[in-house]
Amino acid sequence: MFAPDRPVHFTRQSPSVHNGLKGLRLLCISAMAWAVSGCSLLQTESFNFQAELPENFTISATTYYDAASGESCPGHKVIKSDQPKGTQLIELKLPLTEKVKGCSRVLKSVVLNIKGRWGKRELDIDMQTAALSIRDEPTETTRPFPASGPLVFLGQCQWFFRTMGPYRYIVKVLECRALDANGVVQKSLMGGSMLRDGLAGRTVKLVLTEAKEEEPYFDRYWIKTMSGWKPCKGNWGRDIEELCVSPPQFKPFKMPDGRDCTVYPNCTE
Repeated sequence: MFAPDRPVHFTRQSPSVHNGLKGLRLLCISAMAWAVSGCSLLQTESFNFQAELPENFTISATTYYDAASGESCPGHKVIKSDQPKGTQLIELKLPLTEKVKGCSRVLKSVVLNIKGRWGKRELDIDMQTAALSIRDEPTETTRPFPASGPLVFLGQCQWFFRTMGPYRYIVKVLECRALDANGVVQKSLMGGSMLRDGLAGRTVKLVLTEAKEEEPYFDRYWIKTMSGWKPCKGNWGRDIEELCVSPPQFKPFKMPDGRDCTVYPNCTE
């Protein structure tokens, strides 16, 4: 800062000094432009993940990052994104790359944790997982992106019931499988793989439905009657349902609310 009573002197610059300062200004401008473009190049690419869920289902996504090609990055980073409570259609933006302490990492997979609630009690829940893999090269199972719109993965969750414990309380087990384009349940779990190239800015959507009817967890341990499912009493003498014998014999069980029942889900015949 100049003192107010001190005269300010301007001197005429020589051509060489003037050209040097001009070059310096151009260098600074170029550096600033490079910095701006560099920042834009370093912006993290991402894709949108959407999930359409049945009632009483929630989902969270865990992303796994590994070292980029040619770099040595110890471990991987996990980012968990939870679904807002009461939301059946969610959308998450998942980064494809990240840089931590100078180390570049790329997204390798996304594990989807699906939680279903089958009762009113706090522990009346079960979980299943699905996975999305990001590949650099195509494989036989890699799903191509459509010309427009999201890449959609279809799945269906099925509830299986069984009895547990000496009082034979009903509990339920969740199983989620992939659906093909015709809605046929597959043996494989939900999810699949997709190419990294072209994924940035696109939308990947999981559409999850729930099977209308529940089924017994153990095959041939229950018999379906006009009134409902009845658990068999076999030759092993265990507390829970057993392999049915001929002629079949049945045993009572309890609903989660404590009711004594003989058929499921109607309780009484």
